[in-house]
Amino acid sequence: MSTSLQAVSDDVEESDNIHQNQYLTFLLGDEEYGVDILRVQEIRGWDSVTTIPNAPAFIKGVINLRGTIVSILDLRERFGIESVEYNELTVVVVLRVKGEGKDRIMGVVVDAVSEVYHIAENDLKDPPDLGYAINMDYMRGMATVDDKMVIILDIDQLMSLKEIDDATESGEKAVED
Repeated sequence: MSTSLQAVSDDVEESDNIHQNQYLTFLLGDEEYGVDILRVQEIRGWDSVTTIPNAPAFIKGVINLRGTIVSILDLRERFGIESVEYNELTVVVVLRVKGEGKDRIMGVVVDAVSEVYHIAENDLKDPPDLGYAINMDYMRGMATVDDKMVIILDIDQLMSLKEIDDATESGEKAVED
């Protein structure tokens, strides 16, 4: 009996050494992207937004979500992927983003939500090194799941760009007025 208890104990220790995270994945065209599920506040269908004058094209506008002004970004446009018309599958994934000194809530428009995957930390591979020509700071890594590559995003890096911050601040002022 003590041998089987030892085996169970060894299994628990081994599984503790393999740290797994859950990632909500979504589609942009043919590619699948993932974000840490603990950052997801909610998933909602596409709805109209209040546009922000002079904002970059990938910032669709802002919404009032239960008293919180939430910037809405189109990830297709942010990544330079061809735009498509929004349809019944288009969703907004509302995320909690850690910024300098404060957290904020932001939404990203994606083609469709896909799956929730458990990915072990050691299965997450570094993003490819494409040199200085392409900024890859927004990629936390890549993982192979069910024979397909999933790009895991560092949502804090992706959403911390100065142009997003500037547009968000002007949007909050416009909605408050």
